[in-house]
Parts: sequence; structure tokens; C-alpha cells
Amino acid sequence: MNSPEQPLPMFDEVLLCTPRTTAEQVGLFLRRCLIPCSRGEKIYTMLYADELSYDVSCRAEELFQDLQRCNSSYRLVILCDCEREHSYIPSAFSQYKVHMIPQRPRAEIQQYLQHHYRVAQPSGSAASVFKDNMCVGIVSSKRAGVGK
Repeated sequence: MNSPEQPLPMFDEVLLCTPRTTAEQVGLFLRRCLIPCSRGEKIYTMLYADELSYDVSCRAEELFQDLQRCNSSYRLVILCDCEREHSYIPSAFSQYKVHMIPQRPRAEIQQYLQHHYRVAQPSGSAASVFKDNMCVGIVSSKRAGVGK
């Protein structure tokens, strides 16, 4: 948010982890992040890495240790749920842990995201469905099973 005109991360810079994420997916992601080449100033991010299975987490840590020796200038952020801080990945990388609390007011964060997710020319775009021509939206309900 310090550089409002800086684009949001590209698809190759983010890995959204689930219990079904495979070791191959994590391996490809870590190789993109840790193998030195002319990638520019990308910041790679693993979201919910605490949800990876034990097997995948072990293999990810091993691969990280191997690849990290070859490159000391990588930029990797691993985000985990504080409720699961004792799962494998948060424990394995605990020496790098930084507790984060949003430093900006909620309204400012929302304005920043609206700037990046607004479609300039909504003609014929699905963005016309969401408020203010946003290309993303959240649909929620207090009741389950109401056809969202």
C-alpha cells in the first residue's frame, strides 16, 4: 500500500495452499522463488501454508533448505493462521516469524483494493454484476444453502 500504483501480485507469485496442495505444486512455486534468474523484484507469497499436509510440508522444507543455499536474494512471505502456529510449516520457519497486525485503517485498505480491482471499461464484462464495477466480490449469507 506504500506504492498505490504498484500492481498486485501476478498468478505466479502466489500459492494458495489447501490440504489438497501437492508437493509438486509447492516445489514448482519454491523453484520459481528461489532459483536465481532475472525475475525482477517479485515478492512470492504462500497463503495458508499451515494447511499443507505433513508429508508436503516436510518435502517443502527440504526443498527450501536445498534451494536457499544457492540464492540469498529471494523474497518469500509465508502467511499462516495464528490458530495453527504449531503445525509443521510455522514451526519449521519459526525463527523468521513476524506477527503482523494491519497498520492501516480498514477503510484505507478497502479503498486501495477497490483501486486495483475496478474494471475501467465494464462493457460486456462480468464486473457489471458487482458494485462499482469491481472484478471481484464477496457473496455471503447468514443462512447455509440459500443458493450462493
